[in-house]
Amino acid sequence: MSRCSGKSARFVFVTGGVVSSVGKGIFSASLGALLKARGLRVLLRKLDPYINVDSGTIRPGQHGEVFVTNDGAETDLDLGHYERFSGIDTNRDSVITTGRVYMNVISKERRGDYLGQTIQVIPHITDEIKEHIAKGSDDVDVVICEIGGTVGDIEGLPFLEAIRQIRNEVGEDRCLFIHLAWIVYLENLKELKTKPAQHSVKELQRAGIQPDILVCRGDMPLTRDIKEKLSLFCNVSPDDVIEGKNASNIYEIPLTYHAVGLDSRVCGHFGNCSSDADLGEWENIANNIRESMDNVTIGVVGKYSGMDSYRSVFEALSHSGIFKKRKVLVEFFDGEKFDSDNTAAEMLSSVDAILVPGGFGKRAVDGKLRAIKFARENKVPFLGICLGLQLAVIEALRNISGVSDANSSEFDESCKNLAVARIEEWMSDDKMKKCMERLNMGGTMRLGAFSCAIKEGSLANRAYNSCLISERHRHRYEVNNNYRKKLEEAGVVFSGLSVDGELVEIIEREDHPWFLAVQFHPEFKSRPFAAHPLFISFVDAACEFCACKVGAKNYAEVLNCVRTR
Repeated sequence: MSRCSGKSARFVFVTGGVVSSVGKGIFSASLGALLKARGLRVLLRKLDPYINVDSGTIRPGQHGEVFVTNDGAETDLDLGHYERFSGIDTNRDSVITTGRVYMNVISKERRGDYLGQTIQVIPHITDEIKEHIAKGSDDVDVVICEIGGTVGDIEGLPFLEAIRQIRNEVGEDRCLFIHLAWIVYLENLKELKTKPAQHSVKELQRAGIQPDILVCRGDMPLTRDIKEKLSLFCNVSPDDVIEGKNASNIYEIPLTYHAVGLDSRVCGHFGNCSSDADLGEWENIANNIRESMDNVTIGVVGKYSGMDSYRSVFEALSHSGIFKKRKVLVEFFDGEKFDSDNTAAEMLSSVDAILVPGGFGKRAVDGKLRAIKFARENKVPFLGICLGLQLAVIEALRNISGVSDANSSEFDESCKNLAVARIEEWMSDDKMKKCMERLNMGGTMRLGAFSCAIKEGSLANRAYNSCLISERHRHRYEVNNNYRKKLEEAGVVFSGLSVDGELVEIIEREDHPWFLAVQFHPEFKSRPFAAHPLFISFVDAACEFCACKVGAKNYAEVLNCVRTR
């Protein structure tokens, strides 16, 4: 039977109850940031009970964005929170799902690794989970593991059993259970109700787990009576009933948890924090947020509903606002509603910049093309990401070069003018083989970090202040090199290419103040204390455009103002 190793590492397990989306991801990320600020080496990990092998095939509208790591793992959006708050890059070992656990166990059974044993949830599934939790823990002080889902979900039981066993194996002094529960407020009674939280804790206790700290999430402050009631019925010390109130901005949350003593309680349990938390950078972020005065509005034209579908994009815009001390307002537009150029122009006339993010599938593509055309013709700052680049190429060919049927094979494989396609559809067999070997493409997608060479003197070069960068990708379609000359004649500048010059990474327009599109996903590398340079430059351009719109009668006057500022 496998036992959890980790030498002297401490383990924090975060569970949630009462409702889903109770805030475990932000909480875990905030705790990681606080412990790191105390000088501890931290490892953040997500254990997700869903049966998908990874997040790559789940619709963003249902589960939120797919976050991509440097090593090409398609993961849950909470890993984005981990990276943004802790500044620590995650990888494919930072998350495991029920699907991955069972796939690993079945693969071992087929190879004969279990020497003819009868394979069962206990010990084989739980051992696989424990091995994953312990992986890499020898090199850190604290491992923070978030258990996805809600306590009481049947698919989460093996994970709860695994962490129960870990507590017995490493001892209470090296293991801490933290439970987040929503405290219900009944508006008609003007009263907080603790019974759902009590039942949530009882579900944990039925699984053999007694929480050490109870974090009470909710909209209303906790009274002393409520804390004592929760302490009594949940078997938790009153001092370990911690208020997890909502904040106006998620980047103030580490400070709010520090204020109620969360990191002190955790350090007190483990006894391994020798210094106070240095939260200077978090205080600077909070000050910048409070000092933000002027607004700038970015129009995001997509197809998925809900902020979580584009979480990293929205956060990257927020980071640039924090850096610039500007409040970045994001207005989301459903591309399907842009049924004509006039509709797109009417709906987008209020924004200061336009962003078309990544996505898959044909839905809302026509509306996104109309948004790109509007941005190009009216000189509105434009940033295209992944699909946004591909559509910017198609828009230029259709509306400038006269290639009216230019398209992507993702949308129309029978099209004669495939400006965007899989590399095997336009690249020679010999080149394609070398390219796919170089990119280490075992499947059909380009996933993870790849280098990009940037043209000197370009907008991208000025934004990055570098001629060589590395960014994360998640796509399977590329710009067809056979159309590069025609695109250059249409005013497109290829300012970023793969280091061998074969694949298009960044395009710009020579006739536009700020028009840039990238094949990669820069949003994945943005941090609140280190905003991404492309987003900073984009928001800068939006601020200039916003200032020039004041008193201007038309876009021509706005453009003249931008040119002369």
